Amino acid sequence: MEELQEKTLHRETVAVEVVKKHLPFTELDEEVQLAIRCADDKKATRITVLDLRSIASFTEFFVIADGTNQRQVQAIADEINEQLKKQAGRRPVRIEGYKSAEWVLLDYGDFIVHLFNKEARDFYDLERLWRDAGKVDLPESMKASAG
Repeated sequence: MEELQEKTLHRETVAVEVVKKHLPFTELDEEVQLAIRCADDKKATRITVLDLRSIASFTEFFVIADGTNQRQVQAIADEINEQLKKQAGRRPVRIEGYKSAEWVLLDYGDFIVHLFNKEARDFYDLERLWRDAGKVDLPESMKASAG
């Protein structure tokens, strides 16, 4: 006679601790640092940098920042574009959303800059969408403009 095994739908639960990695600003490539400094120089607010290297293959970092209005968002994009071209010889692979300036995307391949107006940033909430990404610790002077 065969032995019957009782099966259950209950599984053992295991707690998994997710350790958020924090990368120091100084360990970023100079071009990413330059883009962040340009955004800060143009008074961008809520500057955040996500380290996507362990979770995405299409880019390494997202630089995310706000401008208070269309003109400021465009001015931040212009400054980043101009300084990366002048100081590093880099041009974006593509630029999207510049005209409306609700969400401007500057794609440099190994990093992508996302510039938003406040409403679009809150609506799209990239930090929540990419919550598994590591964070970059920005210098205190840039944290003051974090908004």
